[in-house]
Amino acid sequence: MEAQVRLRPPTNMVDPRAKRYWMAGEAISNGVVTLVLGLLAFLIEPARPWLLLALGVALLIGIPYMIIMPIWRFRVHRWEITEDAVYTRSGWLWQEWRIAPMSRIQTVDTKRGPLEQAYRLSRVTVTTASAAGPLTIKGLDHEVAADLAEKLTEVTQANRGDAT
Repeated sequence: MEAQVRLRPPTNMVDPRAKRYWMAGEAISNGVVTLVLGLLAFLIEPARPWLLLALGVALLIGIPYMIIMPIWRFRVHRWEITEDAVYTRSGWLWQEWRIAPMSRIQTVDTKRGPLEQAYRLSRVTVTTASAAGPLTIKGLDHEVAADLAEKLTEVTQANRGDAT
């Protein structure tokens, strides 16, 4: 008989470097928007006041977002692996809590983009047959992610469910 799995807060936090990683990602995004608006304002004189206004609004919104969002996300993002399930909580304003019973796991993947590599971080994606899509744990130390993927593979191999 399969153990009952219920929604509960996961216990593990992501790596503290995730805050700097998320902040760097937002700084890059904001920098691109600022650069494009500034360049357009320089090149298109008739539209310059409107483009500079848009640039100011982008900075007024973008800079506080770049600072506040990573701190809040770090407080929200959690994960946990038990013998019965994978638990995740993620999001910022809209938070998502997910559970994947071990018997439903189909694949486990790790992924590291260039910015994640610079911060020595990875993400682990757990794919199930759920219509809601895979569970993703972002902001893990790359060694923790590799160990987690290995452990999940071992546990799911030992727990032969129908994975559908």
